[in-house]
Amino acid sequence: MSPITTMPSRPKPGIWPIERRPILDWLMNETSSQRFLDNLLVELCERLVLDGVAVARSSLHLRIQHPQWQGARILWQPGLEQAHIDTFDYNVDTTELFLRRPATEIYNGASEVRQCFVAGNDKAAEYPLFEELQRDGFTDYVAWPIEHTWGKRHVVTFATKKSTGFSKNEIVYLKDLLPALALASEIRMKNAMARTLLETYVGPHASAEILAGATTRGSGKTVSAAIMICDLRDFTALSDLWPRDDIIEILNGYFDALCEPIEARGGEILKFMGDGLLAVFPLSNPNACADLLEAIKDGRRRMSHLNEMLVKGGKSPLRYGIGVHVGDVMYGNIGSRKRLDFTAIGPAVNIASRLEELTKEVSRPVLLSSEFVQLVHGSTSEFFELGSHRLRGLEKPVSVFGLVN
Repeated sequence: MSPITTMPSRPKPGIWPIERRPILDWLMNETSSQRFLDNLLVELCERLVLDGVAVARSSLHLRIQHPQWQGARILWQPGLEQAHIDTFDYNVDTTELFLRRPATEIYNGASEVRQCFVAGNDKAAEYPLFEELQRDGFTDYVAWPIEHTWGKRHVVTFATKKSTGFSKNEIVYLKDLLPALALASEIRMKNAMARTLLETYVGPHASAEILAGATTRGSGKTVSAAIMICDLRDFTALSDLWPRDDIIEILNGYFDALCEPIEARGGEILKFMGDGLLAVFPLSNPNACADLLEAIKDGRRRMSHLNEMLVKGGKSPLRYGIGVHVGDVMYGNIGSRKRLDFTAIGPAVNIASRLEELTKEVSRPVLLSSEFVQLVHGSTSEFFELGSHRLRGLEKPVSVFGLVN
């Protein structure tokens, strides 16, 4: 006679079988398709609520590797379609706002921060967050560390509005999730970090190509693009006169002035070459040439403002040259077997480079090829012809234009 098999009944809220945790199984085995940590937190909390855990608020506090931000907080509350994400600038850990947060205790080594408001309010005055939570009807709060590899420590918090606060079983249940949450969060943070670092150093389009598999030497594709090359004038001589920190600050100001307009209009900066840069605007965008032109105009306005600041500070204004051309470029990996550079090369890039060199001879800051000018939609009154010029390394002369303003 076969044994009678019965389906296990759903446990009452606050009581769970020790040997099996459905949410643990989900975290470990069913989240591989979820790329983003904020979405993972939302689904985790929704599953906790469905499983009878009275979570009414949860947050993740993360130390991230990003060129602009030191940290981020992901906040979930019921009714939000998406988690709310706040980012924090570098040096935030020296501010009073950071020091007066319970999560700071965890960063400083505490293994738990717990405040049950129904049992007493001993820390409410110490942390403004506790006063806010109590005012909003929360009855219990707990924060724990999430330990990643290499000693990286982050923080997860849970809060409830249940009249009696979290039960002992709920605390045990939530705490048992931490190792699995640590693994799941570290994977997604490492993925995000890889993407961020690639975008920071090679740009968004190149990083997408690399992450899609363009990691071998010679891998890449041919792209039709408008090409812009910019270089500072006499910066080597000027750098001998200024302190190192001043040089770095001035270079950063120069790159901000030119790069922000490029990126805002869909261009991609492929390379910084000392005090120069190479940027492309793919012609898959029909307005690529017009966008590049507007980026140059905006960049020049910003450079004028930067030069005004330099002169007020007793320094010489920066001079620069910009060469612009259009054509097919090879866009991909070039280099040695172990050290690659994702960049653009080809005759069109060479012509843009030679036009940038020509700016020194004709004393014009911006030179554009006739091929580029013909592709700019709109009035041609903003250009003036400078005639044909022989460029170094090219057999045929190139028809060159300047900008009226």
